[in-house]
Amino acid sequence: MNIITSVEKFFKNFLPSPFSIAILLTLLTILFAYLAQSNESSNSILEIVQFWERGIWDKALMVFALQMMLMLVLGYSLALSKPIENFINYFLKFCSSNSRAALIITFLTILISLLNWGLGLIFGAIFVKKVGIYASKNNVKINYPFLGACGYSGLMVWHGGLSGSAPIKIAEKGHFLSDKIGVISLEETIFSELNITVSILLIFIVPTLMYFLAKKIKVAEHVISVENKTSENNNNKTLSEKIDNSFIFSKIIGTLLLIYLFIKHMYITDGSFIASINPNLINLWLLSFCIFSHKNLSSFIKSVNKAIISAAGILIQFPLYFGIMGIMKYSGLINVLSDFFISISSENTFPIFTFLSAGLVNIFVPSGGGQWAVQGPIIVEAANYLNLSISKSVMALAYGDQITNMLQPFWALPLLGITKINAKDLLPYTLILLLIGSVIFITCLLIF
Repeated sequence: MNIITSVEKFFKNFLPSPFSIAILLTLLTILFAYLAQSNESSNSILEIVQFWERGIWDKALMVFALQMMLMLVLGYSLALSKPIENFINYFLKFCSSNSRAALIITFLTILISLLNWGLGLIFGAIFVKKVGIYASKNNVKINYPFLGACGYSGLMVWHGGLSGSAPIKIAEKGHFLSDKIGVISLEETIFSELNITVSILLIFIVPTLMYFLAKKIKVAEHVISVENKTSENNNNKTLSEKIDNSFIFSKIIGTLLLIYLFIKHMYITDGSFIASINPNLINLWLLSFCIFSHKNLSSFIKSVNKAIISAAGILIQFPLYFGIMGIMKYSGLINVLSDFFISISSENTFPIFTFLSAGLVNIFVPSGGGQWAVQGPIIVEAANYLNLSISKSVMALAYGDQITNMLQPFWALPLLGITKINAKDLLPYTLILLLIGSVIFITCLLIF
């Protein structure tokens, strides 16, 4: 526990807010870009700052930021819908012990997070809270923070799933690294033999280990308050309010969108369905399911209002990371860092160094999209020089980015808010997940 206490003190005493870190990283990048210049081509501080501004307003990157915001918000909204609530309620009756609850929560959270990280994050949080209420009502002894870690486990798998920032971005035409690597289909990344193996191992090994760990840790009777829902008064509504609150209207709109998407991919889209998946497609599917799943448009908008708070970090931090990428790209700093990476790497060690460096960077850049904008160009340059697989390098970065979410508390904030668990009580158990996941990722990167 001494190591856990030390990590906890580090986050509390030495690690500023993610936005402050983004500013500090920007200043350090400007300084590093100035000091690392060669005599042949040197830029003034003012020119480097202009590179930063150029990166901030890069159109392709701004589109990327909006895509990632929508992916989180729509996934969050879907998690608050009635079908997801009913899905959770069905499995509650099987959570009759701490170990069973740990197994079910972890398994379902990982599975859903591979579909969408925003949905998985909020699904896990709501599930844990409902298990807490269920345990209180039925006198089931549980370890609530441990189950909270189980509900957060999706953040250690999400980047290898259908909403993974790096894989889905490079599958889109005209992405910001398309001139270096072209378009790489999800068949080569998310649906590759490497990632399918990793995903299967995560789905079965992690829940199983959490099941047995749940049998060993201390449990206690848990008491959690039950929130009373206020009923809506449907009398005396105006025509506009009736449209907003119409069950039939929202179902018609949702159904029409789903039919359109089905027809598009059956008869319009060229090539396979997997090859056509990109951020825009995922967001359109999410929007369709959200409208269809909520009881009316008013309910959908209320869920979006709740979800939008969680996207604040993307909105304000992504432009700063794009600025950092602009400095590295236009000042030549990418080449300097790529040369260093190449000098310490070989064909066998490069994926491992990528994984470890991505895990370290994620502590300071707690966003897969922001990290891809900053670190992606470096990884691509080095992989091209070493003539290594770009798709495997991208997945190594994705694995490293996601695993240290078990150490970095930024994305745990929505879960902590919903479950009312303290971060210091969650951290000892998420560190266990970090160790389990690291073994799986490194082993598979060495084998494939």
